Amino acid sequence: MKRVMLIVAYDGTNYHGWQLQPNVTTIESVLNETLSGLLKENIKVIGASRTDTGVHALGNIAVFDTQSRMPAEKVSYALNQRLPDDIRIQSSREVPQDFHPRRQDSRKTYEYKIWNSAFPMPVYRLYSYFTYVPLDITLMQKAAEYLRGEHDFKSFCSVNTAAESTVRTIYDISVDRIGSQITVRVTGSGFLYNMVRIIVGTLMEAGKGNLPPERMEKILKACDRTKAGPTAPACGLTLVKYDFEEEA
Repeated sequence: MKRVMLIVAYDGTNYHGWQLQPNVTTIESVLNETLSGLLKENIKVIGASRTDTGVHALGNIAVFDTQSRMPAEKVSYALNQRLPDDIRIQSSREVPQDFHPRRQDSRKTYEYKIWNSAFPMPVYRLYSYFTYVPLDITLMQKAAEYLRGEHDFKSFCSVNTAAESTVRTIYDISVDRIGSQITVRVTGSGFLYNMVRIIVGTLMEAGKGNLPPERMEKILKACDRTKAGPTAPACGLTLVKYDFEEEA
């Protein structure tokens, strides 16, 4: 028996998120079915991040156990021959049997894309959120700075979150603009349910001039979801990468 780690990229448009759910197609269900067919075993992957419906990924992590003699580094090539075009394995390799992607010390990086122009751009419609309302990225960045460090992010997660603790650490957060495209990039120790999308929705309120940047400090201290801004749509969000602090 060996444990294989996959780096998985996907366009989440046509999927109901990562996690298995009854009667719908998810990234996890497709990987399980495809791997089971390839290796002639009942395969169940363990994912690092359970991305939501419509969220994309350049580098989500999954592991699975197998008795197959196929070399771990060859699994990616064989699997990509069977997967749909909107899911691709970027690499595969063997890891220690006790390696669990959700129990490792790691840093996750997400990016949220906003198309800020008078009119939408069709080729970006699946991978960014469009708004014609002008956004001031200087105000957005000033607001974002209040989120750096370790905080209780209860105001920035869904009321339905099941997390035992809502304390998280944001190591870096930036707001940049190239032409009409604004990118919010966030790196943290972990993220609560809808946390990045709520952060983005709140930063957009700052960028519109509806929320003074310094109010972010009060929103954090309130630990009240109703004090933060709206949840930005899923289409603009992409899980960019994982960095494990101790390489498996």
